[in-house]
Formats: sequence, C-alpha cells, structure tokens
Amino acid sequence: MSIYNGGWGGMQHQQIKRNVFISYYHGDQVAVNEFVRIFGRELNVFSPCMLAEGQRFTDDIINSTNPAYVMQQIRNKYFGHSTVTIVLLGDCTHSRRYVDWEIKASLQRGGVGGQLPHGLMAINLCKQNSSQYIPPKFWDNWKKGNTDCYAPFYYYPNTADELRGWIEDAFHARKTKAHLIDNSRDMMKNNKACSRCGVTH
Repeated sequence: MSIYNGGWGGMQHQQIKRNVFISYYHGDQVAVNEFVRIFGRELNVFSPCMLAEGQRFTDDIINSTNPAYVMQQIRNKYFGHSTVTIVLLGDCTHSRRYVDWEIKASLQRGGVGGQLPHGLMAINLCKQNSSQYIPPKFWDNWKKGNTDCYAPFYYYPNTADELRGWIEDAFHARKTKAHLIDNSRDMMKNNKACSRCGVTH
C-alpha cells in the first residue's frame, strides 16, 4: 500500500443522475455529509445510498466466514439500486473493515442474476488534496494516472460536471473494464491500525 494524491480525469457527459453508494469511515461523518449535501442534494449530481450515521451491518454479515455470502448480502441489503460506488478517503479510511467489504462487494461479478460489478472510484475527502493512504483492495484495482485500471482515484471535485463525468465513466467501466478487476484479496477480518496515526479506531 502506498500514498497518492489522486489525479484528474473524466470525460464530458450528458447530465445523467446515477444512484451512487457512498463508502466511508464514520469518523469522517461531517465531511461526508457535506459532500453528499452539496453534490448529491444541492447540485443534484447523484442519488446517494449509504449507511446512516451509527448504522452497522447486520450480525449475520458481521459474523459470517463466507465471503460470497457477505458480498451478496451487502449488495442485497445496502446497495439498493446503486450502480456506482464512491469511496470517500479520509486519513483513516484505509484501515476500516466495512470499507474493505464494501469495495469487495462492489467488485463482485456473477452471483444472483449474473450481476455486473459496481463502477468503483475513490475521491480524496480532503479539499486541500493532501496525500491519502489507499485501501489495499482498492489499490489492487488502481494505477497511478488512472490508466489501464478499473478503479480511478481523484482529487476533490471542483465542479458538478467534473464529478458527474467521473461517475459516468465508472458506470460504463462496469462493461468496458471489468476484465481489469482484481478481487482476489481476502476480506479484512478486523479493523487494522491506521497507517497514518498508528491507532486502531
């Protein structure tokens, strides 16, 4: 795992509003709520789907040792009608098991109904775009410069159109770049010590 600031990308698209699952660490709740309020509700870029503040996965998911079951249940119970996952990266996001599971579930293909994977992208939650540690499972699907990879990593968006373009790119990658997916890494069993602050939150 390494540190990277993010990068610029995305193409111009018509104003299509996608259903987006927001993956995040609850320690960043204030910044996450602001992002969703501005881009999801005020600027109407996407329709948000996310775990509520203080919400956790059900016990059958938490206690399961079957990765396929966990991924399918997350998709069935929490992803709703979303087709794209945005991972909002703060200082400690990389160490959280729920984020790890949500990334793995987003990358899942096949299963019930031969489902497509979610489009997947990460955004630096820091508006100053300070470097962030990338979650290991996301790292497996990203390359610096966002080229030849399934999951791009971006700076905090400057405009609604910029974010809308990124989301649309991720949506279409479900079919055009699915062959680049690497979902082989085992699920994180527990939260890990944060690589930035050395604390297990």
